[in-house]
Amino acid sequence: MHGFVIFLNFGKIIDEDMKIEGYIERSLTESIKKAIPFYPVIVITGPRQVGKTTLCRHIFEDFRYVNLERPTERQFALDDLEGFVDGLGPRAIIDEIQNVPAILSYIQVKVDENPELKYVITGSSNFSLLHNITQSLAGRAALFTLLPLSFKEIKEYIESTGIREIMYNGFYPAIFTKATPPDMFYSNYYSTYVERDIRQISQLKNIDTFETFMRLCAGRTGSELNYSSLGVETGVSAPTVKEWLSLLNASYITYTLQPYFTNINKRLTKSPKLYFYDTGLLCFLLGIENADQLMTHPLRGAIFENLVVSEMMKEKYNSGKLPKLFFYRENSGREVDIVEEQGTALYLYEVKASKTFSKDFRKNLEYMKKTLTNIEIKDSIVVYDGDTFPPFAINVRDMWKYNENKNRAN
Repeated sequence: MHGFVIFLNFGKIIDEDMKIEGYIERSLTESIKKAIPFYPVIVITGPRQVGKTTLCRHIFEDFRYVNLERPTERQFALDDLEGFVDGLGPRAIIDEIQNVPAILSYIQVKVDENPELKYVITGSSNFSLLHNITQSLAGRAALFTLLPLSFKEIKEYIESTGIREIMYNGFYPAIFTKATPPDMFYSNYYSTYVERDIRQISQLKNIDTFETFMRLCAGRTGSELNYSSLGVETGVSAPTVKEWLSLLNASYITYTLQPYFTNINKRLTKSPKLYFYDTGLLCFLLGIENADQLMTHPLRGAIFENLVVSEMMKEKYNSGKLPKLFFYRENSGREVDIVEEQGTALYLYEVKASKTFSKDFRKNLEYMKKTLTNIEIKDSIVVYDGDTFPPFAINVRDMWKYNENKNRAN
């Protein structure tokens, strides 16, 4: 990857010559390559426009490529399923397979008959795609999730850019490879992809109410979910809120962290916390028009926390693992922002948007360490925007280095 610096003015990339040229190496590549010898089918899911197609064509250069977003190829597959799959040959990439999910059943038949066949499948709908894979390809497919770019993948940019710009710009590849202004990208992303995908999945009729719902969700990032309250503000029922949240999760827009429970304390909150996969889209939904507004925005701390949690999600998915992230909160209000489970041990993280470290930041970490006496706490650390000084605190930009050291130690 080429070294680069991006200069920003009100959140817009102003120098076209400074954009990243060429292919951005994705951290998920290594995990995918390790799985190839053991599985006839590789499945890659994730949000639209995160580079699933680019990644597949980079890794599997000699595979035939078909895209079921193209009307002619989609119609061929719908009209003659067997003829379509047989015509792909022994090695093929099938892009956006959620458009013709019936292909999965026939692929099962093909790979059972000939384990030497290799198929790479991508999709942008978590709910429908994973349901069909579970039904058709259990034991035959390795599943991976590709999310927007991680700190490690664009580390030169992360190291040279202010945290407000990092949060505002988000992490979709087009922001970096095409120098697309963030406000333009996220506006088009929302209208072109979010509305279309949501309509396809749910046959949603009142898109205006759903847009209001999305913006209200953005205002609750990093907060515990109250379905009834969110329903009242949106003008829909609590069951509808739960259904719509499942749609946002299926479209890789939002995800939730569950509370961490132990059998030693029954005074814990039971509601999950809501986050967005990308802070750029989050800022767009909040109506933030430039990075400078994040200096005084009332949700600056929540957006920073979302940034940290999303980075940890990416690190796990890029390693080919499912994230085991939680939060800890007692009804008294005492909480730890992130609890990471690794085997039988825990890592604890307190997240602060501050540039200045205070020993009070560690108060809840120390409390939880004393409370969970029967569980191994491997490390507890503050993630903030100031100087890194282990073992007490790290700068948010050093998270990927910290995770690599932690994984090597385990």
